Amino acid sequence: MVDAPEPVSLREGEWLERNRARWDEVVPLHVASPMYDHTALRDGRGRLSTPAEEAELADYAPDGWSGLRVLHLQCHFGGDTLVLAQRGAEVVGLDFSWPAIEQARAEAAELGLTGRARFVHANLYDARHALPDPEGFDIVYTTWGTITWLPDVAEWARIIAWFLKPGGRLYFADSHPAAWSLDDPESGEGLPQLRYPYFSDGRPEVLDEQGDYADGDAVLENTVTWEWAHPTSEVLTALLDAGLRLDFFHEHDRTPWRMFQALVEVEPGLWGWPAQRWMPLGFSLGATRTAS
Repeated sequence: MVDAPEPVSLREGEWLERNRARWDEVVPLHVASPMYDHTALRDGRGRLSTPAEEAELADYAPDGWSGLRVLHLQCHFGGDTLVLAQRGAEVVGLDFSWPAIEQARAEAAELGLTGRARFVHANLYDARHALPDPEGFDIVYTTWGTITWLPDVAEWARIIAWFLKPGGRLYFADSHPAAWSLDDPESGEGLPQLRYPYFSDGRPEVLDEQGDYADGDAVLENTVTWEWAHPTSEVLTALLDAGLRLDFFHEHDRTPWRMFQALVEVEPGLWGWPAQRWMPLGFSLGATRTAS
C-alpha cells in the first residue's frame, strides 16, 4: 500500500513561496528572451504560442473576439492575454508573480490595451476572492506550464467552472503528462529516458535545478521548485466532476519550447522529435460548462 502524501495548504507554504520566487526571478530573463519575442504583438499582429491553439480557438470566436469576456489563468507577463485583447476581447489575466503582473500592465499601457486587458495579482487558489465576478466569463483560457505548479487540480477545475457562465467554454493546452515522466539522459545525448513516475499519487517532485527553459545559461538564485505530475485521467475527471462537458481532447507531438535536448525545431518556435513521432509532448482540450 502506498502511503498518502502529506497535505499542503493551497494558499501558503514552502511550495508556494519557492515557486513564486523562481517565477519572480525569471520574468526579466523571459522578457529579454527571443522565445518571448513580442515584436509581432507590438506590430498589431500577435499570435498565440502554437498553430494548434490558433486553429482550435477559431471555433470559440466564430464571429470574432469583440465583446467576448476572457479569463486567462496563470498568464505570466501577459503575452497571450494581450493577443486576445488586441483581437477585441475583454480579457483579465491573473498570475501569482508580482513582477510578471507589473510587466503585463506596462505592456498593456504601451500597446494602448488597458481598456481591454486587466491584470490581477493573486495565487490561483485565491482567484475567487481576488476577482469576484458573478456575471461569469465566456472563455477561460490557460496554457503551457500551468498545472505542474499546482498541487490540486480538482480545485483548479472547480475555480474554472465557477468563473464560466453557463455555456461558457474552457480552452486548456499544456505539456503531456506522459512526457513529464521522461528526462534527458545524463550524457545529454540520445532520446530521453524514463525517470519520474507517471502516477505520482499526489506527491510533489522537489527539484533543485539551475538554468531556465528560455535561457539555459542563466545562473539563478532560486533553484528549488515544487512540481506535481497530474495524469490525464486526473485532469479529465476533475473537469467532469466540476460540471464541465468535454468537447475535444487532442494530443500533439510538438511544444513551444525545447522540452528535451533530443528535440529539434520542426518549424519556427516549435520543437518535436527528430524522426519518428515517438510519443505525445503536449495536449489540448476544450470543455463547456453545462447550463445547470
